[in-house]
Amino acid sequence: MSIHVNSILEAVRKARTGAGKRNFEQAFELIVAYEGLNLKDPASRINEVLTLPNPIKGKEAKVCVFAEGDLALKAKDARADLVVGKAEIQRCQSDKKYAKALAKEYDFFLAQTDLMPVIGRVLGPYLGPRGKMPTPIALNSDIAGLINRYRNSVRVKIRNNPVVQCRIGVEHMEDEKVAENAKAIIDFLQEKVKHPAKISGAYVKLTMGPPVKISTGRGG
Repeated sequence: MSIHVNSILEAVRKARTGAGKRNFEQAFELIVAYEGLNLKDPASRINEVLTLPNPIKGKEAKVCVFAEGDLALKAKDARADLVVGKAEIQRCQSDKKYAKALAKEYDFFLAQTDLMPVIGRVLGPYLGPRGKMPTPIALNSDIAGLINRYRNSVRVKIRNNPVVQCRIGVEHMEDEKVAENAKAIIDFLQEKVKHPAKISGAYVKLTMGPPVKISTGRGG
């Protein structure tokens, strides 16, 4: 299936018109559906982080950092959305409500390498099923650069359904930038998901609007 950026741009414009104005800023989403994808094969399941070419200002991903000491201070200076130390990680063992809220609220987790064992034991049951286990980071990592990269990224997932759904923009963004973000995700998927699976349809929508199908090179 061939999908040109101009076809995506046309769908973005139609989605914007079709959704109408609301009293809040709506988000653009990309939906990509597959046919012929064997979900029983672990190779067919995807959980990848993709940095978008155009940041989604105002709706950036939320990044939580597990760290102690100097790395924790650097993470706070870099304006991580939350910095969690070892004592607070261990609190999750007895406070399941807090652990669940943590796993739900934040999009990406980074963790000081030597904290990974306790995170796996205490938070693994909450982060693992969501595909959100932390990325280990060394003490000398460029934490500010990592936080910035993850903040401008999306998680591309195929798990129990042959569908990928990702945020690609918000209303105040230019249509061209939203379309470029969608194209980056589609290109990534076409490289990652192999034959015989193929895209059966790709759609763009705003939060309160109907999905608009992206036309393809074969007239779909």
